[in-house]
Amino acid sequence: MSEVVERIAIVGLGLIGSSIARGARTYGLARTIVAIDRDPAVIERVRALGLAETATCDPVEGVRDADLVILCVPVGAIGAVAEAIAPHLKPGAVVSDVGSVKAAVVAAVAPHLSDANTFVPAHPVAGTEYSGPDSGFATLFSNRWCILTPPEGAEASAVERVRSLWQGLGAIVETMTPEHHDLVLAITSHVPHLIAYNIVGTAADLEEVTQSEVIKFSAGGFRDFTRIAASDPTMWRDIFLTNRDAVLEMLGRFNEDLSALSRAIRWGDGEALHELFTRTRTIRRGIVAMGQETAEADFGRARGGAPSGSVRSESALPDVAVGTSRHGAGS
Repeated sequence: MSEVVERIAIVGLGLIGSSIARGARTYGLARTIVAIDRDPAVIERVRALGLAETATCDPVEGVRDADLVILCVPVGAIGAVAEAIAPHLKPGAVVSDVGSVKAAVVAAVAPHLSDANTFVPAHPVAGTEYSGPDSGFATLFSNRWCILTPPEGAEASAVERVRSLWQGLGAIVETMTPEHHDLVLAITSHVPHLIAYNIVGTAADLEEVTQSEVIKFSAGGFRDFTRIAASDPTMWRDIFLTNRDAVLEMLGRFNEDLSALSRAIRWGDGEALHELFTRTRTIRRGIVAMGQETAEADFGRARGGAPSGSVRSESALPDVAVGTSRHGAGS
């Protein structure tokens, strides 16, 4: 049975923030939900949707008396948000986040918090390429991973409060250090996004292929790359800048493997190609076996339409302090 939080404040009501609000309401995880966003239009929409008991553009008023505060903002803005709200947190309040990068987030947030408050970073590895308060849904985190990276010596009850929330939302919770998280996510999420952005950009630059042809013949792999490349630009700019060391390390390894693949193609080494493709197919089957993707034909896509219930990425928010939550595909 998940712990019920008396008062939860969600800063940034985009895809992730609004999904947390919906899930907390649906599963009875909080008695009072407070929505905070710097965009008045978002707050107006949150009220219309009935996502929270209180909705405000004022972060100071919003976090007052909250037992758990979740920062659903881009990692580039999270330090400024933490600095703004820290003096107004009640003693014992726990602060968490949903960012795709953890070491940089810890460095940006922790210095602003007093000893009376504990920061328990979290990363729900779930999302879609859609954004805004209308894009969220209560089951977004169901059977998806959520990684906690609590600092050494973090109060056990604070960690449990955050763990209980995510388990209540249906997530499978894993714990690791911030540095290890960033290395793992660099290869499983960040580099794939970088490759997707690059491939789509290359196709757009090819003078021999018109834009209409790219769109017309995108039913294959290119279509899947475009979904990832539709992710929120602000969020992913911040991710690559704040996790640059791990991303560059993984890109170096990727380039080495790509060179080996190029040699195999150049020299007609069919055996090497078949061995690689067999290994990668096994990995894909393992992902399906763990329930992290559908085993349906054509990856669960509806005929002639968009993917049905495909899993994408993570969450984020404004360009400034307490901003409009956009957040899209990724993680």
